Amino acid sequence: MPAYLDHASTTPLHPAARAALLAALDDGWADPARLYREGRRARMLLDAARETVAGVLGARADEVSFCSSGATAAHLAVLGTAAARRRAGDLVLVSAVEHSSVLHAAERHERAGGRTRSLDVDRHGRVDPASCVPPPGTALVSVQHANHEVGTIQPVAEVAEAVHAVAGSQDASGSAGAGRPAGGVPLHTDAAMTVGRIPVDVAALGADLLTASAHKFGGPAGVGILVVRSGTRWTNPMPADEREAGRAAGFPNLPAVVATAAALHARAGELAGERERLGELTAQLRARLPALVDDVELLGDPDPAGRLPNLVAFSCLYVAGEALLGELDRAGIAVSSGSSCTSDSLTPSHVLVAMGALSHGNVRVSLGRDSTAADLTALLDVLPGAVAAIRERAGAVGL
Repeated sequence: MPAYLDHASTTPLHPAARAALLAALDDGWADPARLYREGRRARMLLDAARETVAGVLGARADEVSFCSSGATAAHLAVLGTAAARRRAGDLVLVSAVEHSSVLHAAERHERAGGRTRSLDVDRHGRVDPASCVPPPGTALVSVQHANHEVGTIQPVAEVAEAVHAVAGSQDASGSAGAGRPAGGVPLHTDAAMTVGRIPVDVAALGADLLTASAHKFGGPAGVGILVVRSGTRWTNPMPADEREAGRAAGFPNLPAVVATAAALHARAGELAGERERLGELTAQLRARLPALVDDVELLGDPDPAGRLPNLVAFSCLYVAGEALLGELDRAGIAVSSGSSCTSDSLTPSHVLVAMGALSHGNVRVSLGRDSTAADLTALLDVLPGAVAAIRERAGAVGL
């Protein structure tokens, strides 16, 4: 039976999101900026969706905006903060294991004349909060909430303390974000891997900006979430638009936004049980892999408290990742391999390189609300033979 084990890339639409989407197609088709009846109805749905998302994320409704994707949200967060804080500095600090959307935004900032600097990580892919202390002239620090390839959870709250404690870098407005002393540097966290999978509270994390993507937690594709906390200096780096408090341009996909809120609300009620269930499954997978496959390296934090409960990443020596992906696909097993955010290029993962981990034969197994023990059994029934066959073809048997 086919097993879909790539929920970290995208997960099926949550039933609550499907129902909300179908209803909103009938009730939320009008322009929410208009004052006639249909427009008011659409605006009520948009406002309710914003309130729901804000409530789950520990934000204020006016701090939440919807845009076209999680990548777009990350671009807006990084470039908008850097643009607004030019007088404070032009340096953007990003962890070496950030998603490509954040790294591309940093590269764009650098091409425009700004500076970027990479923050090193340890062998589990985690930054040291002490290394995140920003030097003078820093506009923004960006550290993801959890890594998209190995599942390591970052110490974002500790990073926020280190980043906010820095004095002498007051922005042009002279104001500070919520919880950030005047002169502190703002922190962005990409929470695409954690929103809808573990509890996420932007205030508790201490982040000034947070971004997420609906299709990661059971919402529809094409909706990104951008949280800019009150008092954080930010300006839209794109042409001005009156939509979404000036943060995101274009007519909103209201039915998709409503479905996003429904999915997030439903996931919030499922988290406790799902974290325990999926955590048990991934723990079993981590325990069985070394016994079934020789020369396998488990990646990410070995402590369950330090990693996502639904994700296991590992690498197999003497195995090409794309070849292993093909073998598993022929057996009906869907996983990801190589750099999960640039898989089309099949280039070595920048995350694994930064960690100093084996990048050959890399596999990321990620579970969702529909995943079962049978899915892992299907994977483990096929994986040892697939690895052995690839090694034999490569002449690596017995090395």
